[in-house]
Amino acid sequence: MTLGISGLTALGIGGMITLAPHVFYASYGISLGENPSLLSELRAPGAGLVTLGILMLLGIWRSALVQLAIAATLIVFLAFPAGRFISLALDGMPSFGILGALALEIVIAVLCLFAFGKRLVSPDSKS
Repeated sequence: MTLGISGLTALGIGGMITLAPHVFYASYGISLGENPSLLSELRAPGAGLVTLGILMLLGIWRSALVQLAIAATLIVFLAFPAGRFISLALDGMPSFGILGALALEIVIAVLCLFAFGKRLVSPDSKS
């Protein structure tokens, strides 16, 4: 279940950033403009997030990929909140939409730590 939630979330967000960045960021009150360099800088990690989301979902069906899928899930959903907390400290308070994203990322991170915590302590554990 955790890999499914994580994978669909990463795939959905990454897909929106990659294919419709103006729409995605407008939902946070951010106007991107038409700067090709900025759009490239946003679409590239968006595509990376799509790829990681696909990997998370593949971990559900392919046992050979489950450890890699778990690692991808933990990296994405621990790094995003960490980056947002750094931004809070350095840049100040973002929009309520960004704070909502932070809350969702924290929920998924906690879910991941709960679901995969035993694997972090003992790689031979099954969860």
